[in-house]
Amino acid sequence: MKQALIVIDVQDSFRQRPFWDETEYPAFVEQIQSLIDAAAARDIPVLQVFHTSVSNDPANPFALASGHVKTLKELRIAPTAVFHKTVHSSLYAKDADGATLQDWLVKHGIEGIIVSGIRTEQCCETTTRHASDAGFKVVFPTDATLTFAMQSPSGQHYTPAEIRDRTELVLQGRFARIARAADALAA
Repeated sequence: MKQALIVIDVQDSFRQRPFWDETEYPAFVEQIQSLIDAAAARDIPVLQVFHTSVSNDPANPFALASGHVKTLKELRIAPTAVFHKTVHSSLYAKDADGATLQDWLVKHGIEGIIVSGIRTEQCCETTTRHASDAGFKVVFPTDATLTFAMQSPSGQHYTPAEIRDRTELVLQGRFARIARAADALAA
């Protein structure tokens, strides 16, 4: 099965948000970098997706005019193709020619994707569900995703570990194979 690695929203924009927390960041960088390197070594396409704002207000860190829509400085990535999205699912992201990521995957005969990036329960999980529904086999290496603590409307606090556990619970066997970065490229 032909695969592609999708690297979602690993961009400086998040560092500008009030919820940014460095606590889990070093481990995330180590895992996602190992996955990027392993994919490149196996000639698996590495597709980078950036989240951009519809507004181009430079005060918005997701606006292109902000200068923050760029790869996090700790990562080394030489993407096969680059896409920009304004919604949560990366399959709707478009390249410079206007082709969607989903179109790119189909055109290149990709049947399986590995989802990585920021945030675990938002764009990574949404992309996983969408890709599964579109017929792709999805691998979700949770340790190659990053999220931050959150609070529910009822006031309940959730740690990043609790959010990842919940994501694994709802995706496993329904939408994806849950993996670790070290074994995400296994058949």
